Amino acid sequence: MIDRLEKEVDMLERHLQVLRMVIENEPIGIVKMSNETGYPHHKVRYSLRVLEEENLIEPSSQGAITTDRTVEFVDELDDKLDEIIDKIGGMRIDNAPEVEN
Repeated sequence: MIDRLEKEVDMLERHLQVLRMVIENEPIGIVKMSNETGYPHHKVRYSLRVLEEENLIEPSSQGAITTDRTVEFVDELDDKLDEIIDKIGGMRIDNAPEVEN
C-alpha cells in the first residue's frame, strides 16, 4: 500500500520536473530533457503525454511549450501540495488515539 503511494509520488515528482524544464526552457524536446534529467526517453515521453492531457503543455515543431493553463496550475500548486502534506501527516499512527488491549 505504501509502496504504491511512494511510486505515485516519484512519478508526480518526475512530471513536475519535466513541467519545470518546459517552463524554463521552452521549447524543449525529449532528448534534451532526458539528457539533462537522466530519465530515460520513454519516461520523459510519458510525463509529456500526461502534462499534455492536463493541458499544461502542448507540442510544437521545436518541442514542448507551455499553455495558458500552465500559469494557473503553477499558482495553485503550492497550496494543493500543502493540503496533501497536511492530509498525509494526519494519517500518522502516532497521531491516532491510544488503542487499548
